[in-house]
Amino acid sequence: MGRIERSLRKGLLVLNKLFRTDNDIATAIVRLVLGVVFFAHGAQKLLGWFGGYGFTGTMGFLTGVMHIPVIFAFLAIVAEFFGGLGLIFGFMTRVAAVGVLSNMIVAIAMVHSQFGFFMNWTGAQKGEGYEYHLLALAVTVLLIIRGAGAVSLDRLLSSPAKRSAQLQTA
Repeated sequence: MGRIERSLRKGLLVLNKLFRTDNDIATAIVRLVLGVVFFAHGAQKLLGWFGGYGFTGTMGFLTGVMHIPVIFAFLAIVAEFFGGLGLIFGFMTRVAAVGVLSNMIVAIAMVHSQFGFFMNWTGAQKGEGYEYHLLALAVTVLLIIRGAGAVSLDRLLSSPAKRSAQLQTA
């Protein structure tokens, strides 16, 4: 086997690890709910849906008010919108989950940690705490470890028949 064939085989094995998942319905439900939540937030920021400010307004806020560099503001919007879509369809779930995880870590560090743990249920705080963000972090870690679960494109792409066909052609 030549160097090119070994490289190709190694690349296919890496992709297989990225898409690998089980057929667990509970994981799929958790993935789908997180995907819907983040797609909605991303659609607010990117498209102005659901009462959001759209791309221009969100970029203006993130870069002007929050002083986030343009590239990171852009990546935050992309991670929520396309990460949400990826989670809904179960496509590249681990990558989508890392994007959401990154957003939540930054949100806690830059905004929500100063308001404490609890959300602002009574309106007594000046902002929201980070308990919601911790829940999202826990779900993203689960998805990074387990993958997309049942009813996902990742599951379809990592099926045993597909995997063996890929390795035979490599």
